[in-house]
Amino acid sequence: MTDLTPNLPDVVAEVRDLFERYEQALVDKDVAVLDATFWNSPHTIRYALHENGYGYAEIHGHRVARPPGPGIKEQRIRLEILTLGRDVATVNLEFTVRGRELIGRQSQTWVRFPDLGWKVVAAHVSTMNEAPLW
Repeated sequence: MTDLTPNLPDVVAEVRDLFERYEQALVDKDVAVLDATFWNSPHTIRYALHENGYGYAEIHGHRVARPPGPGIKEQRIRLEILTLGRDVATVNLEFTVRGRELIGRQSQTWVRFPDLGWKVVAAHVSTMNEAPLW
C-alpha cells in the first residue's frame, strides 16, 4: 500500500525550497530553472492569466515570450503546501495583484519521479473577480 502520510516535515521543506526557487526564477526570467521545474511531457498543463500551455513545449514557448520582472504578485497572503507521502504535493498561493485591487491564486501539483526528481505536472494562475458573478 502507498504511504500517503500528510505533510512529512522534510518533504514539505523540500517542496517549499523548490517552490521558492521557481518563484525567484519567475522574477529573474531564468528560463532554464522554469523549464527544469516542469515535467517535460505533452501531458503537462499550465493555465496562466493570458495563455494556456498544453504540453511542455507550449509552456516553454510562453516562458521565452514573457518579459522579465516581478510579474503580478505584489504581496503573499497565504501559502499552503500539502504533501502526501514522499512523492506527491500541492502548492497553493494566494496573493495581492500588483497595482490592482484583486486577489490572485496560484496552484501547482508536484510529483516526484524516480528518475527526474520533483516536477510540476499541472499549474494554474488566476485572479478573483472584483465582484461576485452570482
